[in-house]
This record gives sequence, C-alpha cells and structure tokens, in this order.
Amino acid sequence: MEEKLNMLADFPKISTKEWKEKIITDLKGADFDKKLVWRTPEGFNVQPFYRQEDLKGLKTTVSAPGQFPYVRGTRENNEWAIRQDICACENARKANKKALEVLQKGITSLGFCLDSEKLNYRFIKNLLNGIDATAIAVNFQICPCKAPELANILVRYYGRCGYDFKAVHGSINVDPIKGMLLKGKNLSREEVATKLAATIKAAKALVNYRVVGVNSAIVNNSGAYCAQELAYALAWGADYMTMLTEAGVPNYLAARNIRFNMGIGGNYFMEIAKFRAARLLWAKIVEAYKAPVFTTALRNAAKMNVCATTSRFNMTIFDAYVNLLRSQTETMSAALAGVDEIVVTPFDVTYEQPTDFAERIARNQQLLLKEEAHFDKVVDPAAGSYYLENLTASIAAEAWKQFLAIQEEGGFFEMVKAGKVQDAIAANLKTRLGDVAKRKEVLLGSNQFPNFNEKAAKKIKENQCCAGKACCNAPAANEIKTLPVARAAEEFEQLRLETEGAKKQPVAFMLTIGNLAMRIARAQFSCNFLACAGYKVIDNNGFKSVHEGIKAARKAKADIIVLCSSDDEYATFAPQAWLELESAKEMFIVAGAPACMEDLQKIGIQNFIHVKCNVLDTLKSFNQQLLNK
Repeated sequence: MEEKLNMLADFPKISTKEWKEKIITDLKGADFDKKLVWRTPEGFNVQPFYRQEDLKGLKTTVSAPGQFPYVRGTRENNEWAIRQDICACENARKANKKALEVLQKGITSLGFCLDSEKLNYRFIKNLLNGIDATAIAVNFQICPCKAPELANILVRYYGRCGYDFKAVHGSINVDPIKGMLLKGKNLSREEVATKLAATIKAAKALVNYRVVGVNSAIVNNSGAYCAQELAYALAWGADYMTMLTEAGVPNYLAARNIRFNMGIGGNYFMEIAKFRAARLLWAKIVEAYKAPVFTTALRNAAKMNVCATTSRFNMTIFDAYVNLLRSQTETMSAALAGVDEIVVTPFDVTYEQPTDFAERIARNQQLLLKEEAHFDKVVDPAAGSYYLENLTASIAAEAWKQFLAIQEEGGFFEMVKAGKVQDAIAANLKTRLGDVAKRKEVLLGSNQFPNFNEKAAKKIKENQCCAGKACCNAPAANEIKTLPVARAAEEFEQLRLETEGAKKQPVAFMLTIGNLAMRIARAQFSCNFLACAGYKVIDNNGFKSVHEGIKAARKAKADIIVLCSSDDEYATFAPQAWLELESAKEMFIVAGAPACMEDLQKIGIQNFIHVKCNVLDTLKSFNQQLLNK
C-alpha cells in the first residue's frame, strides 16, 4: 500500500531563529546583516526573508478593498483605465482623428495637450467630435490661467450634447506648482489658490471631473526614489487641500477634485508598495481636514485617484527595445497596486516623436496584462504577502517621516519657492547618476552589456509636444530654481554619440594570455566596458606570448591594447607588454586590479579597468586621449 504523506509531521514548524542559524552556518562566517540585509536608497532595511509573525501589528492588513483607509484599493475591482495622451496643440481635427482611431484599439481614457492660445468652443467641438464622453475618460492639460475657460467650454459642450453631467468623467490637470518647478515662475500662495478655486468653481457641474493635479511624475523623472516621490506628492496635495479650504472650498469638494499623476519607477516590488502606501497616507491626510466631523462625503473623497505613467528616467536611446521590458514591469507594478489609470510611455520617446508602431506596442502592453495575464481580475494580490506588507509599511513610515519634515519647513509650496525641493532632487539626481556611472545601478544596453554594433545618431529626431512652449504663465526668465530633468543614461549616450561622430572609431584589442578562465572572464568584462563608449572591440582566444599578441593587435590597427590575464601573471606579462609599447601610439590597459598594481604604476602603466572603476569617468578620459589625437 502506498504510504500517505503527513505534511505536518514530515515538515515540522521551524522557528525564525532556526532559519537564521541555518543561514548563518551557510554563510560560513560572513556577517548576516552585511551580506543579506538590503539597505534601500529610501533609507530603511529589507530583510532577506519574512514570516507570518512579521505581519503582527501592521495596520496595512486590517482593511478590505474599497474601505477606508484604502490601502487595498479604492474599488472592489481592479479595472484600471488604459490611457493614451495625444498632442492637440496644432490641429483639433487631426487630434480627433487619431483619438477615434485609438479608441477602436483598446484605449479607455484619452489625454489631450492643448495650446492655450487656440482654446475656444469650436476647437473643443472639433476635438471631441464623435467621442462619447460618457463611455471613456477625457483628460486635458492646459495652462492653469486658461483652465476655468476650458471648464466653462466643456460644461457648455457636454450640455449641448445632451450628456448627463454625472456620466462624464475625466480631468483638467491644473497644477501651478508644476509650472513653478519646470518653468521657474514665482507665484504667490494667493495666486495659486485663486487658480485652483476658480477652476473648481467653473467645473462645478462636472461632478466626476478632477481639476487639480499633483504631478509628482516630474520628480520621478528627475530621479526621485519611491519614498521621496511619495512624500512630495503627499505634501503637494496637502498644500492644495489647505489652500482650497482656506479659500472657502468645502473639504470634501477640495479632496474630490485632486488627482495624483505619479511616476512608476523600475523597482518592481517597491513601486507596488509605494502606491499601496500612498492611498493609506493620503486618506489619513484628508481625514485631518474633517473638522467639525468626518462626513461620509469626505470619507469617500479621501479615495486617492492615481494616474500612473511609466518613467522616462531609466529609458535609453541605445538598445531602445529594452525600454519595453522596463515599461512592462513598471506597468505591472502599477496594475497590481490598483491605480486608476495607466499611461505607458512609448519605447522610442527618447529619440523621436513616437511612431504609430511604438504607440501600438504601448497600448498592447496594457491589453496583454488585462486580456492574457488577467491582472484586472484580482484586487490587491499583494495583500497578505509577508514581504510586500512589510515593504508597504516601511515605505509609508519613511514617506511620512519626510512629509512631516516638509511640514516643518512650512510645507511643499514654501520649499519650492525657496528652491529646497529643487536642491534635494538635484542632490538625489547626482547620487543616482553617480551610481549609474559606477554600475551600481545598471541600465542594460547603456552602462552594461551594450549592443556592440549599434549606431544611434541617425535615428535621433526632434521630439516635443508644443503644449509646453505656449503658456501664458511662462516667465521671460527663471525667477526661482527649476527642477533638474535628466535621464540616467544620458551621459553614457553622449559619450557614445561623441565616439560615433569621431573621424575614426577606436579599436580595442584583447591581448588574452595565460590562465584560461581568467583571461576569458577579463576579456568579456573589458569588451563590455569599452563598448559602452562605442569602441570596436576585438576578442581573441589567446596568445602564446605577449609579443605575438602585440603583433596581432598592430595588424588589426588597434588603438587600445587590453592585457587580459590573471593577477599573478600580470607581474610578468604587464612589464613585458609595457616595455614593447612604452614609446608606441597604442593605449595600454590592464584588465583588473592586481596586487602588483602599485609596482606596475611605478614603471608607467596608468590604465586599469575593474569592477570598482567609475566606468563613465574612465571612458571619458579615454575619449579625451583617443578622439583628440
């Protein structure tokens, strides 16, 4: 008779202490915390494993989807809107035609960028012709000064169409602080409050429109980490709540009109936790405005509404199809976290106006998650995960800590006026770009594993929607500091484009010799290292002598000769190579950081490449020597 398994008997309960003792044994003396505990850029530690006992005391596990404080979602389903943004600055009919086309291809939310100088009733009528505003969300981006006029036109247009105003939904992204950060406009608190209140008043009939935007996606695109973006978004929204309520707008109406346009970074689990923590903390912030009582209307208005956009910060020009992998995992994070709307940035946006192909792929990335992966069928699948629940609580705690620090400084608005937000983001950006330069943060195809043969200069074209250049709020000159905007790969791309534009592409030759395993490993490392600058790399199986390798390198017309061997053998091979090359024109590099490095430097060898190098700075110095000959 077949023996039956007894799961409880065969797999006895093991305590956390026993697990840790086993891990420490397997580490063979290595420090547990240093080896396995991850210190996140957000400022908290992540353990290598979590257990059920780690859920004790966490407030994130006590609510259900659709229930205050909404950590598990504001809805009882996970049906998010698939959004595509369209530039309507130049031609309303052309934008309308494109909108009607994409609505047939799976889009359930439209975003239009408008030129304030062309705004009138006829323009909006032509733009929305044939679009059923009760079936899909319609969103607008326009200069804050023109937002009340746009709201009045929409009320008039929807009324003439015979729509039930309760059935139309969408947003007008009025965010004066965004203009301050991007354009340097120095607005007063009263000016900001007036613009917000005026738009809310004009859009009063559009009860399901949100007309106040919190655009933390711009700090995400400037390199902000998860907790930092979240803290700024919360402080941003809280300032708008305060301004509006002080201007006489009822608390529930102020909260109901705020929409968060947030970025999605590349840290998969961290981003899921970020959006969960965001709903929790925003609900608590709105609750603080409950005086004299926390009404049902205010409780419902505390549901955070989020449109999430995949990041541009980690997108690249070279090996651009990898952008699809980045944006796909980012979209998965936002979808699993239960956001309301997602915009997938087309993979080619870094170097051209997105093509029809790129936009189709961007739409299909979300459709795939819905129709094939069924991400819309499960609400908050992160719930109960020992890791994600703890990650949510940790991000919430860190973001709240930063939020309180912002309040101590007088609030987000005052920090923007003083340039403190801009300085903090600039400092953070410098750190992240430094990590990219050292490969602590990897960008596949740019600072690691580049496509050796790719050329990109010819594919780079102008790419700019004109919505940003025609703004009645634009100052003649910056009056306050602006937000630094950069992509992580930009400096590597500039380096590679510089090489691509040179008269001659430098050739790097791998002089492989000695220990087989070490020479192969170091040749592969060196090829990837130097190809990040766009150099042509020539790998080899191995040479019997240094002289034979140098002879082959010169036959290949190499500009760089990279000695690839083992640390012990460098003491012999490197001096031999240097003696033969000392007065020659080739650049000589040793792959590695051998114990004999100081001795090699004393005889004149200066170029070493290894895992602790600042890859970017090293390649910049090589370019100066090679391209300026």
